[in-house]
Amino acid sequence: MPKRVLTGLVVSDKADKTVVVRVERKVKHPLYGKIIRRSKKYHAHDEANDFREGETVRIEETAPISKLKTWRVVDRVDTHKAPGTAAAVEA
Repeated sequence: MPKRVLTGLVVSDKADKTVVVRVERKVKHPLYGKIIRRSKKYHAHDEANDFREGETVRIEETAPISKLKTWRVVDRVDTHKAPGTAAAVEA
């Protein structure tokens, strides 16, 4: 069975060797039919502490590494920073 691979945004890199990745998906509301966004946060293993907050990354399912970590970061998809950090750099 192939491993699941998801793409999401790093929302926290404060823990050692761990990043928190928010994965968003769009679903249709069961009654009204409107497309709505649903998100879930995953703790992913980042061995070298390479990934920073605001980056878009690809994560892959693995055997459990700790209580919360069952994913590991595979690679960086995009390096765009979060809107709040870009304004601070320009000023």
